Amino acid sequence: MAKGFDIRSIDRRIIFVLIFVAVAIPLIKPLGLPVGVSPPVQSLYDAVDALPPGTIVMLGGDYSPDTVAELQPMAIAFLRHAFRNDLRVVITCLWPASPPLVEAALAPLVDEFDKEYGVDYVNLGYMTGGPVTILGMGNSIPGTFPRDYYGTPVAEIPLMREVDNLDDIELVMEVSAGTPGTREWVQQAVSRFSVTLGAGTTAVGAPNFYPYISSGQLVGLLGGLKGAAEYEILVGAPADAVKGMDAQSIVHALIVFFILFGNVVYFVSGRPSAGSLTASRGER
Repeated sequence: MAKGFDIRSIDRRIIFVLIFVAVAIPLIKPLGLPVGVSPPVQSLYDAVDALPPGTIVMLGGDYSPDTVAELQPMAIAFLRHAFRNDLRVVITCLWPASPPLVEAALAPLVDEFDKEYGVDYVNLGYMTGGPVTILGMGNSIPGTFPRDYYGTPVAEIPLMREVDNLDDIELVMEVSAGTPGTREWVQQAVSRFSVTLGAGTTAVGAPNFYPYISSGQLVGLLGGLKGAAEYEILVGAPADAVKGMDAQSIVHALIVFFILFGNVVYFVSGRPSAGSLTASRGER
């Protein structure tokens, strides 16, 4: 490498293009990079997989569009797992932006598994109140959600005739981006009603909830995009999360290369001497 080469002379647009290519290629054509399954994800999968057909489970969808990239794949993978095993799903939302996102997750799966609304699954939609709503479901789910997302009285929905309160729900999967979310479900539902609870959270929020696994308050945890990818692999349907992990891994490798390359150029080109630095400061 020629002496005096200045890495700052490289057009930054070249780096932008390389990052774009590193992200785009795995999303268009997944590379299938290995993703190891962690114990919290395996534990959640096993808990769901052990439920007999016909069991009623609940999906708590509590996230917004800004966290869809991490959390929507979790909701889809859980719904796929439940429908594949002929579990029946009741969906609730404590975030106002969540119901349409959950509907988007449901749409392709309902057709794929030929599920009937009101019999195999129901979307109760959004209810304000956070922890108070969770507490209310412990006493009466129909009393807390008198109508579903479409405005239908729950008394007219066949599936809901078998659901009185959280005692009738064998497992709750809470996919949440913040508050209200996993912590409130642990405090209100697990502590008061002994609910079996699994959770999926953003990567930044996941470390707050690992202690709940050790304490037995969570049966498993999906942490961020990696947790979603692990669950997709266990369910046997690699999708958006696995593609995202491929892209993320390639970009991380590229960033490491940039760091190493910059340091090599720095040392090969020669570090500026203390005298030259002093002189340059004096000229100013």
